[in-house]
Amino acid sequence: MRERFAIGLGSTALVVAWCAAPASAANGSGYVDAVALDSFHVISSESGSVNYYHLVGGDDAHWHAAYEPPWDTAVLGYQLPDGEKRSVAKIRWKWRAVTLPKGGDECVSAKADSAAVVYVTWRRGLRWYSLKYVWSSVGHKGITCDKKRNPFRAQDTIIVDSGPPLGQWRTVEVDPDAEFRNHFEGGDAHADVPDLLGLGVMSDGDQTSSPSSADYAGFAFVLK
Repeated sequence: MRERFAIGLGSTALVVAWCAAPASAANGSGYVDAVALDSFHVISSESGSVNYYHLVGGDDAHWHAAYEPPWDTAVLGYQLPDGEKRSVAKIRWKWRAVTLPKGGDECVSAKADSAAVVYVTWRRGLRWYSLKYVWSSVGHKGITCDKKRNPFRAQDTIIVDSGPPLGQWRTVEVDPDAEFRNHFEGGDAHADVPDLLGLGVMSDGDQTSSPSSADYAGFAFVLK
């Protein structure tokens, strides 16, 4: 994706696991607020004219993203209710890559396409902060790259999954406070964390001019 760097919305902070079923509820650690899939909407300021996301119903309800070149990239977004912006202990979702963009590598600017992306976004004053969690084609799993900083924006890309197997659900859980401090406050465990604003979802292949597709489901917030 040719990012305009304006999506407006440590090891113990990120947990991933293969799964064959939806993520379970929290084990007594807090109320789990499941996000309705139809509460995600296209962010028009970040999207082209083609909406290539389709909401699939039924027992396996999910968003299916199917990018085809030469379309412009489109992004789905979800905004947290005001009462939850400082009350989230964990964020969960599940995703499965279906088609990997050819040679997509988020650490190489000319190949920065992803089968699946979930953005987590905060805001403090006039500055926006985003963590971009990706399912890469060939990038090295577990690394952070493409760090962007300016007076109004800060963003890091984290490769959570990479390559096959395709078509299998993968569950991801992050501690947003810990992740923010690790990436934007030098790991200071006592640093203040600004309001958590929302989530973004994206699959793209515009840099590599190749198809890219994935499924997304199971979004939930475990409240403090």
